[in-house]
Amino acid sequence: MDGAEGNERLTGLTGTVLLIGFAAEGVTILALHRLLTMHIFLGMLLIGPVALKIGSTCYRFARYYTGAVSYVRKGPPAPLMRLLGPLVILTSLAVLGSGVALAFSGPGKGPWLFAHKASFVLWLGCMSVHVLAYVWRLPCILLGTPGGVRMTLSGGRIRWLLVGASLAGGLLIALLTVHLAAPWDARLIGH
Repeated sequence: MDGAEGNERLTGLTGTVLLIGFAAEGVTILALHRLLTMHIFLGMLLIGPVALKIGSTCYRFARYYTGAVSYVRKGPPAPLMRLLGPLVILTSLAVLGSGVALAFSGPGKGPWLFAHKASFVLWLGCMSVHVLAYVWRLPCILLGTPGGVRMTLSGGRIRWLLVGASLAGGLLIALLTVHLAAPWDARLIGH
């Protein structure tokens, strides 16, 4: 399997993990007062897979624009997705970064809560378009086209290891920072 196909599979697999993770994160928003610790834990957990997805996407970008044959043959993303891609990356970094800053700064005055909410709204808009554009392709990307390549062909183990490592890294971050929810929980209980 050539590099462009493998990269597409890695990006799709990581995107699937993120789709599930962000859906779970979205559920915590519905009852944030009760699920704040879980919200912070999941947000920190998703840092690893988000970093992997950004890395695989930027790798595709670099390989295409440096003229790698399989990437050039595959072609660039659709024009709207090329314009939206940097916004997806920037808003993802903004929502996660402001969430991390918010967790570390604790409750109180400061710009981080507003920044987190505002970046979330922008991220949700960008991500909704991004997901709607690609979600229908996930089965073919992950399982191979009818009569096409299967996940077990070359590079499959490496992709699974990369995704597993991104989740392990995110889990480590989440476990090391979940205690940061305590001041927020105390504040919510006090009100």
